[in-house]
Amino acid sequence: MAQQLEIEFKNILTKQQYEHLLEEFQIQKNAIHRQTNHYFDTPTNAIRNLQSGLRIRIINNYYECTLKEKTSNHTHLETTDELTAAQAEKMLAGQGFYAPEVAKRLASHNIALEQLAVFGSLTTDRVEIPYKEGLLVFDHSFYLQCDDYEVEYESKDEIKGKAIFDEFLQQYDIKKQIAEKKIARFMKALQSTKQQ
Repeated sequence: MAQQLEIEFKNILTKQQYEHLLEEFQIQKNAIHRQTNHYFDTPTNAIRNLQSGLRIRIINNYYECTLKEKTSNHTHLETTDELTAAQAEKMLAGQGFYAPEVAKRLASHNIALEQLAVFGSLTTDRVEIPYKEGLLVFDHSFYLQCDDYEVEYESKDEIKGKAIFDEFLQQYDIKKQIAEKKIARFMKALQSTKQQ
């Protein structure tokens, strides 16, 4: 189990900007890995109401459950438990909850585990590159009828991280367009499909 503070900056990209960055950083196809997030909440959106997100992430044969809790604009507290494939499958099917540290955090917010259910999934093709004391991430996500692109910069320091990220956007002539969290973009897409 890991509990860590995640400091990240995000910006929406166009498809052209995304492809340009892959070229600029000479990203080979085999450097792009695919991950799928399965999102959970209660029928009353208890997790969303906390400005938090709960997911099971699957990357190849690796499974983890993470609760992300917002602590400030660019900072989240992440609580993560590694899962086996069988545990992940059972959780996705609503047959138990096998992430003990995440369960403790949920209990501290009075969220009943038996109320949790998967409400959707989002797949991302991701590239991660060490960059100026942090991590630069290029993401292409697809979910429902949507396709979107973003750049993220993860840093250990909020002030330094913001300066590095702003400089990066300027250098590559990328207009500032704050990207919402993937789960928030997914929720918006889900709402608009329901309204159609």
